[in-house]
Amino acid sequence: MDFEYSPKVQALRKRLMAFMDEHIYPNEKNYYEHCHGPKRWTPVPIIEELKPKAKKAGLWNLFLPHSKRAPEGLSNLEYAPLCEIMGRVGWSAEVFNCSAPDTGNMETIERYGSEAQKKQWLDLLLRGEIRSAFLMTEPAVASSDATNIQCRIKRDGDDYVINGTKWWSSGAGDPRCKVYIVMGKTDPDNASRHNQQSMILVPADAKGIKILRHLNVFGYDDAPHGHMEIALKDVRVPASSILLGEGRGFEIAQGRLGPGRIHHCMRLIGQAERALEKMCKRATNRVAFGRPVSEQGVTRERIAEARIMIDSARFMVLNAAWKMDTVGNKIAKKEIAMIKVLAPNMACQVIDWAMQVHGGGGVSDDFGLAYAYAHARTLRFADGPDEVHRNAVAKLEIAEQTTLAEALTNKKRA
Repeated sequence: MDFEYSPKVQALRKRLMAFMDEHIYPNEKNYYEHCHGPKRWTPVPIIEELKPKAKKAGLWNLFLPHSKRAPEGLSNLEYAPLCEIMGRVGWSAEVFNCSAPDTGNMETIERYGSEAQKKQWLDLLLRGEIRSAFLMTEPAVASSDATNIQCRIKRDGDDYVINGTKWWSSGAGDPRCKVYIVMGKTDPDNASRHNQQSMILVPADAKGIKILRHLNVFGYDDAPHGHMEIALKDVRVPASSILLGEGRGFEIAQGRLGPGRIHHCMRLIGQAERALEKMCKRATNRVAFGRPVSEQGVTRERIAEARIMIDSARFMVLNAAWKMDTVGNKIAKKEIAMIKVLAPNMACQVIDWAMQVHGGGGVSDDFGLAYAYAHARTLRFADGPDEVHRNAVAKLEIAEQTTLAEALTNKKRA
C-alpha cells in the first residue's frame, strides 16, 4: 500500500486548491444569498458562471474512472484527495461536475446502461447540461432493507408502467433535473427477494409524475437541489429504459452505492478539516476567563482528538479506495462499509466540537457549521444507515474469524 500522491495528482491538487482560493471561498456569500432568496429554486448563477472556468482548468468529471466518455476521470485513490478538497465547501463539487447524486447516476449509466441510454442521458450529464435524481427510498416501508421497496414496475407490451411513491429523492427539486433512476419491483413473486427488483430510467417530465413536497433537513430545504417526495402514477416508459435487465436491481445498487459511499466519505473529511480550521481560529481569537479559549485544556483536548480522528478516517478512506481500485467494489465491501460508518460519525463529532468553541454563533448560519452538521448527520442515513453497515461488517468479520479459527485448529491437529 503506497498512498503517496502521484505527480499527476499533486499537480491537480495544486490547481484545485488555487481554484478554490480564487473562485469558491470568495463566493460562499453569493451562493448563500441566492439559496435563501426568492429565486432559491432556480439554478445558482455563480455555479453556472464557474463551470466553464473549471472545464478550462481541467477540473471536470474527475470522479469517473476508466471511461472513454470521460478520459480525464481518475481512479478512486487518485480522486480521494481532490474530492476532499471539494468537500470543504458543500456546493463546490457541482462546479466540477462531481456532485451527488449525479456522480453515482453517471457511473451507473456508464457501467450498466446501453449505448442508446448513454447517448440519451449520460452525454448530457457529463457535459453538465442536465441533472438527475435517484429514486429508491419510500415513505411507507423501512427502506434500509431494500427488499421492502414496493414501487411497481410492470411490463405492458413494449412499455413498463410504474406506480409508487418515493421520498428523499435528492436533486429532484432542481429544474435542470431531467432524468430519474427508479428502483422498483418487476417480479414481486420471485422466490429470491434479491431478484424481484429492477432499475429503470425515467424522464423527469413523464406523464404521471408529481412532486408532492420538498423535505427539510433540520429546517434546511437545500434549494435548488432539494429532497423531494414524488408520486409516480401509471408512468409509462419504453421497455428499452430498463437498466441491464429485469431482476438486476440489487446488482446495480451495489455497483452504484460503492463509489457513492466513498465519495461521501471523501467530502466529509474535507468538511471536518474546514470545521477544525474554523475551530482553531475561533479558539485563538476568543478570550474567556482571562485567557484565549485555545489555552483552555478541554479545547486543546478536542483539537488534538479532532486531528487524530480526521487523519484516521482519511487513511481508512484511502485504504478503501485502494482496495476498490485493485480488487473491485465487491471484495472491498467491508472496507467501504467501515468508512461509511466512521466518516459521518467523525465529521459529526468534529463539527460539534467546532460549534461548541463558537458558542452561540456555532448554531447560527453565520459560520456554516450548523449546516455542515445537518449534512453530516444526514449521511448517517444516506446510502444505508450505520446499523446496516455495522451489521455487514460484523457478518464478514465473523465469517473470516471462524474460518481462520478452523484453519488454525486443523493445523494443530495435523
